[in-house]
Amino acid sequence: MFTRINITGKVYWIGVNDRKKHLFENIWPLPDGVAYNSYIIVDEKTAIVDTIESFGAGTSYLHRIEQHLEGRPLNYLIINHMELDHSGEVKTIIEKYPDVKIIGNSTTFKILAAYFGITENLLNTSEIGDTLDLGYHKLKFVMTPWIHWPETMMTYDTTDNILFSADAFGSFGTLDGGIFDDEINFEAYYEDNMRRYFSNIVGKYCNMTQKALKKLDGVPVNYICSTHGPVWRKNPEKVIELYDKWSCYEAESGVAIMYASMYGNTEAMADYIARRIAEEGIKEIRIFDVSKTHISYLISEIWKYKAVILGSCAYNGEMYPLMEQFCREMEHMSVKNKLLGLFGSYSWSGGGVKNLLKFAENIGWEQVADAIEVYGIPTDEKYTQCDALAKAMAGKLK
Repeated sequence: MFTRINITGKVYWIGVNDRKKHLFENIWPLPDGVAYNSYIIVDEKTAIVDTIESFGAGTSYLHRIEQHLEGRPLNYLIINHMELDHSGEVKTIIEKYPDVKIIGNSTTFKILAAYFGITENLLNTSEIGDTLDLGYHKLKFVMTPWIHWPETMMTYDTTDNILFSADAFGSFGTLDGGIFDDEINFEAYYEDNMRRYFSNIVGKYCNMTQKALKKLDGVPVNYICSTHGPVWRKNPEKVIELYDKWSCYEAESGVAIMYASMYGNTEAMADYIARRIAEEGIKEIRIFDVSKTHISYLISEIWKYKAVILGSCAYNGEMYPLMEQFCREMEHMSVKNKLLGLFGSYSWSGGGVKNLLKFAENIGWEQVADAIEVYGIPTDEKYTQCDALAKAMAGKLK
């Protein structure tokens, strides 16, 4: 049965859910799947805004386009973002509608040529003027580079105040029946998925996210149509506020303790520090083993909490490899404004804490107390070295 999912006016959702893919970008886990959102505008002239990933849904996707068009030509294909989870069906559409004009920017077209060899029927946004007039709907195009590729832009409908935002305001997680924000339980299911999506995919470009948000100042936005996650029609301000908060590195008053331990000594220190922090009245405390928890979730927790405590055993005179990988990723993403504590243990030669201190110097976070390194198995006397760190961190959070 053909069901039209109307956003507003003459705009329809024609996205798909992907429950088969295990890893987004072949790195980030997808236990809840992911949605690829695509939109079609059936006005005096017709347009598609972004396509989907080509993963076996091409036939049904094209069929739905045909059902919406009802024999009419497709006039425009708007590409806000060229990453293949959104441009995977571009060639399929062009083969079906060879006269369609492709709207993008100069960087879009370079990638389009490199991916698909497409160099004709291109309409640069710089040549369009103030608006693209479809009839009832009138579109503007706004460059928002590095959210999270250099060609990324947004499309804004000035008639119904719809923001087609590409990857901005997106989320992991499939759309299980509910397409719109007022049809879902956002806090129970999507908020963690959205924070993990933001921190993993967009987080490196927080400064560019802030620049994009400033372009929205004073612009009425009644609908946000991103390329992943729910469509926002009841409370679009909420997702804008979340992206603003996360891109400013604002976080909850809690602590994420992340450790690497081979034989339990460093893990025991993590538990001790957590207990002492709890005794100081801090309730938001989470402990993670970097060998068990995928780095995707560790990154998300970094964005969630203000304080971070890292612990590593020594490994061949260095930091434990998975902790080293995590620290390298944090430096790469240039995460800012965190409170930091460091600890670790060793058996015959140090290295874990020494390299954590190098990380601390590189990342520039505020270290709340001296780093702690225990030789051998922790004892009651050795544990007391952790008290100063726990007390200092709790004091900062309070």
